[in-house]
Amino acid sequence: MALIKNVKGISPVFGENIYLAENATVVGDVKMGDNCSVWFHAVIRGDVNSIIIGNKVNIQDGAVVHCTYRKASTKIGHNVSIGHNAIVHGCTIKDNVLIGMGSVVMDGAVVESNSIVAAGSVVLEGTIIESGTIYAGIPAKKVKDLDKEKINRLTSGVSDNYVLYSSWFIDED
Repeated sequence: MALIKNVKGISPVFGENIYLAENATVVGDVKMGDNCSVWFHAVIRGDVNSIIIGNKVNIQDGAVVHCTYRKASTKIGHNVSIGHNAIVHGCTIKDNVLIGMGSVVMDGAVVESNSIVAAGSVVLEGTIIESGTIYAGIPAKKVKDLDKEKINRLTSGVSDNYVLYSSWFIDED
């Protein structure tokens, strides 16, 4: 069973149809919507500020979601995929977003809806990722605009797949 801990009397709150891997960690002021999954070795740590996660969000293996004390909470919209070993810290990620593997999104950054942060990118503090674009690099810069078909395939497609994948594990428990 996943490690779920209260912090200062505040417990995580989970929606329906949630998959938490056995070694995932969720602590403190975390509110998670429906049809979400938190994969192996992922950590969601709402100990110093709040973390709000929408519906159909997957936080993949080794990813870390955290926030900053008295400065920056973390807000994640609906239909979001946070790739393996990514770090999402004190920022806002809106709907239909893919945060690529190994990328870092820092305090105060805003990733607008229907956008992608490429694998290995570093989104610096306070950066605004425009809707309908892909950002890549260190520091992350706009690479190109995305058409609707590619946005749907890379955002909704991935989050839909992770709802399916998690059902395989839920059925095994």
